[in-house]
Amino acid sequence: MSVYKIKVIPNSSKNEIVEKMSDGTIKIKLKAPPIDGKANEELIKFLAKEWKIPKNNIQIKSGKTSKNKILIIN
Repeated sequence: MSVYKIKVIPNSSKNEIVEKMSDGTIKIKLKAPPIDGKANEELIKFLAKEWKIPKNNIQIKSGKTSKNKILIIN
């Protein structure tokens, strides 16, 4: 199990991992808006594809309604 700190920037022009910040947080741009969990769904789908892991292995531990999230990868 791995834990990641993520900062999401919704409503961007494309989905991309922008940078790893000095505190270890991974900054990610997403096309989806932060409405009705769409950005969370897009984040999980995007990371599953990028990291080549099943979507159900990615869980948002905290920050479902925040730009700052804690993800657990099984």
